[in-house]
Amino acid sequence: MSTPPPPGFSGYPVQPGFPPPAPARRPVVVWDLVTSIILLVFAVVVAAILTFAAFFLAFASDPCGASTVCDTDRMGIGFVIALFGPGVVTLITVVVTVVLLIVRRISFWVPIAGILLAVGVWVGGAALVISGVPGASV
Repeated sequence: MSTPPPPGFSGYPVQPGFPPPAPARRPVVVWDLVTSIILLVFAVVVAAILTFAAFFLAFASDPCGASTVCDTDRMGIGFVIALFGPGVVTLITVVVTVVLLIVRRISFWVPIAGILLAVGVWVGGAALVISGVPGASV
């Protein structure tokens, strides 16, 4: 027996006027595929929980009234960021992960970064809401 040919070797020489043979595709890394899918499902669950939790930020406006003047514009912007930010980050995470899986690159790190970024966006939006109430703290 002889050694196997290198990847992309068809056994025939390249003829003038014809394109060279297509290079061999990378193999599928099964552990990365499984880990990425599990982490993507977890990222969607985290985004759903954060979106649900954003509705409770409306209670931050309870002390606002005649005696306490709140910055409702700042609170509204923070609420929108906390409500839609995690979903947008998770959607971008899913797209990037799928593209990396299609081109067969290591992609398990993208959902982890996406989860952390989604939580960070929610916390930033919540901090913006809370900062609109004078005298409020976390």
